[in-house]
Amino acid sequence: MSMQRKSFEKVACPIARSLERVGEWWSMLIMRDALHGMTRFDEFEKSLSIAPNMLARRLNALVEAGLLERRRYSEHPPRDEYLPTARGRDFRPVLFSLMAWGNKHFAPEGPSVILVNRKTGAAVDPILTDPATGRPVDERAYTLAAGPAAGPRTRQRYEAAENAASSAPKRATSSRKPTFKARSK
Repeated sequence: MSMQRKSFEKVACPIARSLERVGEWWSMLIMRDALHGMTRFDEFEKSLSIAPNMLARRLNALVEAGLLERRRYSEHPPRDEYLPTARGRDFRPVLFSLMAWGNKHFAPEGPSVILVNRKTGAAVDPILTDPATGRPVDERAYTLAAGPAAGPRTRQRYEAAENAASSAPKRATSSRKPTFKARSK
């Protein structure tokens, strides 16, 4: 008996909906390579050492999710390339954040890939910034909250979490958070 994977497509949580599109590890690695300039099936296959049938399925799913665009580059034989869409390019900070988190917690030998400033070559860390001030977000000053489209269950979940957080003893936490901007090390 095979297990049916649960779909998160209709779940109100933006994290769950995002995982529906990119939660499979091959998808994230394909997006990593696509955002690094790879476009062709054989490039992805070689980079990832992935079975062609699995690669075809994942590429189709990323096209369907609107993260990649399929574009024909040869009619004889028919060949397509896969280019990141605006939605796909917006995934870049997620990958940067995941990379920084992995380097911090799962690379005892040291980082194998780092984010660097193109002009200076200086290593930088991705950080989360407040668009109103441009300042780094200190996680102690911000929290998740139910948005305008949230249903009763989501509102209850975030109200309960906020109530628990406000009554819990404060603990020391790091203010460095990953996101769109970069801060020099």
